[in-house]
Amino acid sequence: MSRLTRMIERLSTQQACIDHVARAIAGQPGVVLEIGLGKGRTVDHMREVMPDREIYAFDGFVHAPPAAVPDDDHLFLGDFRETLITPPDHLRGQAIFAHADIGSEDRDADAVLAPIVGERLVSWLRPGAFVASDRDLKVQAWQRLSVLDGQPWQYFIYRT
Repeated sequence: MSRLTRMIERLSTQQACIDHVARAIAGQPGVVLEIGLGKGRTVDHMREVMPDREIYAFDGFVHAPPAAVPDDDHLFLGDFRETLITPPDHLRGQAIFAHADIGSEDRDADAVLAPIVGERLVSWLRPGAFVASDRDLKVQAWQRLSVLDGQPWQYFIYRT
C-alpha cells in the first residue's frame, strides 16, 4: 500500500471517529482535548463539527499553520508525559472528548508512550467521556467500543 493511500485511510478514519463522537456528545457539557496537534487538521475539523466547544491542544512544538493553532490559553507545549500529568484546576474532570493522535512510524516507542498518555488522561475526563486514539491506550477502566469497525485504518474508541 502506498504512503498516500495509507494517509488517506488514516485521515478518513480520524474524520469518521471525530464525527461519530461529535454526534454522541451533542448537548453534553465538557471541553475537547487534542493530544497531538500536528499540522492542525483534526483541530480544524473539530472546530467545524463542534463549534461551541472549547478545544485544548497538546504537542511537543508547533508545526501547524497559524490559523490551526489554538491561542496560548488553549495550547500546551512539551512532552505529553509532562504536559498531561496534572490538569489545571479549571480543566480537571472537564473533558467530554479526547482525541489522541500520537502514533509514529516507531511502533515500539508508541507502545511505550500510549499507556502513559492513557493513564495521564484519566484525571482530565468527565464520567462518560469518549476517547479516540490511533494507538491502544490500554486503560482497563475504559470500555472499548467497536462502533466504527470496518474503517480502513485501525482506531480505538473508548468510553470512560
